[in-house]
Amino acid sequence: MGMTLAEKIISRKIGRVPVPGEIVVMPIDAAMAHDGTAPLMIKSFEAMGAKKVWDNKKAAFVIDHISPSSNEGTSALHKMMRDFAKAHSFQLYDIGEGICHQILPEKGYVFPGGVVVGADSHTCTHGAFAAFSTGIGSTDMAAVFASGKLWFKVPETIRIKIEGTMPINVMSKDAILYSIGEIGADGATYKAVEFCGEAVRKMSMDSRMTMTNMAIEMGGKTGLIASDAITREYLEGRINVPFIELSGDGDADFADTLEIDAGDLEPQLSCPHQVDNVKPVAELEGLPVDQVFIGSCTNGRLEDLRIAVKVLRGKKVKARTIVMPASREIYLGAIKEGLIEELVKAGCAVGVPGCGPCVGGHHGVPSQGENVISTTNRNFKGRMGNAEANVYLASPLTAAYAALKGKVEVPLEA
Repeated sequence: MGMTLAEKIISRKIGRVPVPGEIVVMPIDAAMAHDGTAPLMIKSFEAMGAKKVWDNKKAAFVIDHISPSSNEGTSALHKMMRDFAKAHSFQLYDIGEGICHQILPEKGYVFPGGVVVGADSHTCTHGAFAAFSTGIGSTDMAAVFASGKLWFKVPETIRIKIEGTMPINVMSKDAILYSIGEIGADGATYKAVEFCGEAVRKMSMDSRMTMTNMAIEMGGKTGLIASDAITREYLEGRINVPFIELSGDGDADFADTLEIDAGDLEPQLSCPHQVDNVKPVAELEGLPVDQVFIGSCTNGRLEDLRIAVKVLRGKKVKARTIVMPASREIYLGAIKEGLIEELVKAGCAVGVPGCGPCVGGHHGVPSQGENVISTTNRNFKGRMGNAEANVYLASPLTAAYAALKGKVEVPLEA
């Protein structure tokens, strides 16, 4: 019998075939904390008496959640991070660099077969590169920063197989929302979610990262996609380790399989206040929209901004619209392509690369009773800063149509 992709990565690290449910200790290839989790990590690191970060080339801090700072308390936490990174001589990515989950692959921390941990639940994003990548707590992160190792329970794997070609008005965000609706918010708890099939193989890295980013929204320990020529092209010049192609075996022992005909997919909305409350956009046509957000670690990449501009070019938005690129690299690319100019002309407010409204900390907090269409990954009550607002999750295409029309409408094409 073959191995799942998660099992193959773990096997490479421990030198034998792993058994689902067993506890293993693996060396860490990259570890990250951001301004929402690093302060506690620093306190825990010091409380345990650690004196040195295990490898200053594999550790990173990112200031992205409340970035730039909105108050003096947050500024003090940012200073704590800067001081700690300087004292231990590792990289800190400061305000304006972007979101941690986008920065790590851009800067070469992520590669096929690697083990990546982040003090943030959406660290599973990096599984798009065939890395075993997962979120951990701040105290666990302190132990990683001190030792470079961490224990894991070998997960079972749920396979999501998407065959065929998606319609022109469907994006990978629609595919993952549909999958979450089918599996449920806790249907993949502590399982790896392996995405495969013709439609997944055709996806760009931007689209693949959207899929794996939201594996946690069905309870997944990590989301994984095989590495191939598309992965290689993205990572070329970024990583300093040999590139390898890794994929799961078709005859592996999967806990469950969800098979999807890509041609049957249609634009989806995750409705308030649970991510797995998913409905086709067609069922909510005409719903008035007050605010649109295009960005986040889920959908703030160049592909997403290009889609928004394709819809909005030469027109004006009817709902207030906030756009935030996921990183400085993406921002510069969007400027070079003329995307930022078009978005501003259309009436969008373009912000500093970072998490922005997704966190509900200091940007784009909606008012009571307002409807928000967001390309982010969570719509729990209060997630965007107001428990009385209604947040709907959508693809950048659906979001751009909502911005243009001021209401929910089925998008025609990407």
